[in-house]
Amino acid sequence: MRILSVMCVIAAVAVACGRRSEAENEASWIVDRFDDIKVIRYEVPGFEQLPLQEKVLIYYLSEAAKCGRDILFDQNFKYNLAIRRTLETIYEHYEGDRTVPEWAALEKYLKKVWFANGIHHHYSNDKFVPEFSEAYFRTVASTIPDERFGELNGLFEEVCTAIFDPTLYKTRLNQAAGDDLIATSSNNYYAGGVTQSEAERFYADMAAADAGNPEPVSYGLNSQLAKVDGRLQERVWKIGGMYSPAIEKIVYWLKKAATVAEEPQKTNIEALIAYYETGDLKEFDRYNIGWVKDTVSNVDFVNGFIEDYGDPMGRKASWEANVNFMDREACHRTEVISENAQWFEDHSPVAPEYRKEKVKGVSAKVITVAMLGGDCYPATPIGINLPNADWIRKEYGSKSVTIDNITYAYDKAAHGNGFDEEFVLRAEDRERMERYGKLADDLHTDLHECLGHGSGQLAPGVKGGELKSYGSTLEEARADLFGLYYLGDPKLVELGLVPSFDVAKAGYANYIMNGLMTQLARIEPGKQVEESHMRNRKLIAEWCYEHGQADKVIEWVVQEGKRYVVVNDFEKLRALFGELLHEVQRIKSEGDYEAGKELVERYAVKVDPAVHAEVLERYSALGIEPYGGFVNPEYELVVQDGRIVDVKIAYPANYVEQMLGYAKEYSFLPNRN
Repeated sequence: MRILSVMCVIAAVAVACGRRSEAENEASWIVDRFDDIKVIRYEVPGFEQLPLQEKVLIYYLSEAAKCGRDILFDQNFKYNLAIRRTLETIYEHYEGDRTVPEWAALEKYLKKVWFANGIHHHYSNDKFVPEFSEAYFRTVASTIPDERFGELNGLFEEVCTAIFDPTLYKTRLNQAAGDDLIATSSNNYYAGGVTQSEAERFYADMAAADAGNPEPVSYGLNSQLAKVDGRLQERVWKIGGMYSPAIEKIVYWLKKAATVAEEPQKTNIEALIAYYETGDLKEFDRYNIGWVKDTVSNVDFVNGFIEDYGDPMGRKASWEANVNFMDREACHRTEVISENAQWFEDHSPVAPEYRKEKVKGVSAKVITVAMLGGDCYPATPIGINLPNADWIRKEYGSKSVTIDNITYAYDKAAHGNGFDEEFVLRAEDRERMERYGKLADDLHTDLHECLGHGSGQLAPGVKGGELKSYGSTLEEARADLFGLYYLGDPKLVELGLVPSFDVAKAGYANYIMNGLMTQLARIEPGKQVEESHMRNRKLIAEWCYEHGQADKVIEWVVQEGKRYVVVNDFEKLRALFGELLHEVQRIKSEGDYEAGKELVERYAVKVDPAVHAEVLERYSALGIEPYGGFVNPEYELVVQDGRIVDVKIAYPANYVEQMLGYAKEYSFLPNRN
């Protein structure tokens, strides 16, 4: 589970990263801009000071993180690899006029495909509309010798159809109520004409056979469900199965990592290798249990089929990777929160029967990311809480991280962009955001990841998948509400984490403004809200606005022809967060699908077209790209007399070169899988 939004970054970041120059400005951090995206570089402070063994471990784990890149492209859409490789071949070998507008449009389209890991927007899930014609595309491709395309020649017509036919593959992820969510989604988690009802029955039968198991298996997490000769079967993602060529490379580097890792991490890596070799989800559980219990390793990582946001059924997991090490100077905040986890659980506004009697194994830390891969690259979360299996979280706990150097890079890239001046009406709100906004945002992330996702428990007999397509949105809402509620609790002052309730005021004002208004900059005109994190924020903000209307807790204000969102009563808003948390936890604990559906469909989906149009106009005038992602650093082994004596780090500033380099060095899967 992860948190994706970046409202701002806390003051502690500046302390932890104080070795950076204050003279650095936005331009030095942004390496590319196109469409609605800025690409940012991030630094890895402290890497050079790590022991050699940890540097080498990071190198090996980073190679494993890059080797799964093709998997995500193929998971997102069955023609993505063929499309990407066709575009890359044209980009590298076309010798015609590159100054015409259609070439610039083709280049932008390729950059978007790289960023989104496919032809559907990474956030909205809508298929990209090319700004160049099919005739131009065919003409450009025809100038390149057939041998350059190789096996891609046989897929060229399908590539053209996928790119240019507006009636096909319109969205990667459809969550519209009443539709067959599998048939109308273009992801590659289901194949051969599998329908939603068939998939639901298939996995319901598996779950029924597992009834009563206190350690339920996450059926379907690491497989494609396909219909072959009229029969449903799983194509498991493992060595010898689907995606084997890429997984073999991942395992090769994991085995190298195991040779330099110390216990307990060495055993955990070996468990992950066993999972990749067998595809056995019980092996994945074994790995997760060992991973969550390891709170001593300085270098840590995520690698595997983890999050199910991309599957409308909330079952199939995308491949992702993250390599990191601890930022010990910045960990005090998360350590305090973890140490008081039981207090927060005991005082939660949810029903007592849905609180954990004993919180186990909660650990949290601030990390410096060293490599991003798969569904964490180029766009990445700023916080992660794993594992996702409810029974593991209950029995063994969870591990949470806030990614310090990523939030720092976001902050530097956004410095002085004029956003607050444009969208925040009251001077006192702007002043609080300037003073405490960073602290509020990072504390909310900590509470969301460290405690929110790990809080609460299911009612007897509830497995955790009953909310189906609404599960991801409601889970993110539950964690966000937990963080928002406790951000304004006097306990944070007592613990020395905040100076006053003003920190909560800064965070609340920003969150409500974003949920009701400014996040709409990420949605195309005429579209509804589809992405789970955006739905979550809209649900919370709209519900609180409606339920606080009698007291004007939240108010829309129009001044000089512009709309603004204003919070009038922050204490009552906090109480509303508590009320909604109570209900969302009940829905999850009881597996109340109908109540969850009603909540999401009523508050989280529909967009006011007038507000939307205004936000887009005002955002555009600022010249701000609503999305950001990253280029990775590069690592090089230094070898003398056959021995590794160091690992060098470099910071590339060319997005195109990194993407083309990855295509050459880390492309292991066939064009169709």
